[in-house]
Amino acid sequence: MTLTAVAPLEESHRWTRRITTLSVAVAVVLIGIKAFAWGASGSVSVLASLADSSLDLLASLTTFFAVRWAAAPPDAEHRYGHGKGEALAALVQSGLVFASAAFVAWEAVRRIFDPRPVTAGGWAVGVMLVSLALTLFLVFMQTRALKRTGSLAVAGDRAHYAADVGATVVVLIGVASGAWLRAPGLDAAAGLVVAVWLFWGAWGILKEAANHLLDREADETVRAGIVERVLADPRISGVHQLRTRMTGQVLLIQMHVDLDPELTLEAAHAILVEAEDRVLEAFPASDILIHPDPRGRAEPHGGAFAETPGDADEPPPTSVPPTPAK
Repeated sequence: MTLTAVAPLEESHRWTRRITTLSVAVAVVLIGIKAFAWGASGSVSVLASLADSSLDLLASLTTFFAVRWAAAPPDAEHRYGHGKGEALAALVQSGLVFASAAFVAWEAVRRIFDPRPVTAGGWAVGVMLVSLALTLFLVFMQTRALKRTGSLAVAGDRAHYAADVGATVVVLIGVASGAWLRAPGLDAAAGLVVAVWLFWGAWGILKEAANHLLDREADETVRAGIVERVLADPRISGVHQLRTRMTGQVLLIQMHVDLDPELTLEAAHAILVEAEDRVLEAFPASDILIHPDPRGRAEPHGGAFAETPGDADEPPPTSVPPTPAK
């Protein structure tokens, strides 16, 4: 799990609200013009693209509401916030895209065995070119939003619209060959290619959503960055039981650190607050919990996951030699 959010949390939420509104608007326009093109041409590849855009609208609406729910602050029943709503939205998106792929594949196979001529090819090609331009614009804007937010829901939305760019190119080939080359079988084959493309995109969305919901660790560069910043203070001589996971756009971090056992509680607290501030400078959308252990005197503790196999495999450096007493 990588971490790409760079904007403060409130700014990230503003970006996700704006880009999901744009996504819904583009999906509505695409459905309208593709419905016209399909009615005029009867092209199965245009029908495939229309079905995909219809499910895109459902997915975009899901994302539209999910990012707003996920942005709600923690409450008495959701102490970690509502960020998992983004992963749930991505899960719904993957299911919708799988359904779209199955429908398109079925229709394409049926038309391969029962080909039908494509009419009004010029209208269909014109509409698909407009669709391609709109989709490229949306993907560009979603890419900008992702660089600022790292939103999983927006990433899922972008994934299937990015797939739509390639799919639209395939549809253009299919419509042109069906209308002007008098080869309707190629139109049906283009629809089948779209179905495979959609299936592959849905699998990627499903995998990322599952990683998020199952609390997969942040990737090693993020973990190493956390450890490096904590150990920047020589009074902290080790980090262990580091755990990370994402909830929406917030990185949850918890760890144990080794401190001089002779420190007062007030002094230990001040050291940990400084360590939290250093981590927050690099990962501002984080929630951090650090537990101090007396160096050399702490036994494994903490409950069901006090010591896990991953703790023994922490990447170096997670500790430094203790500072000699003055």
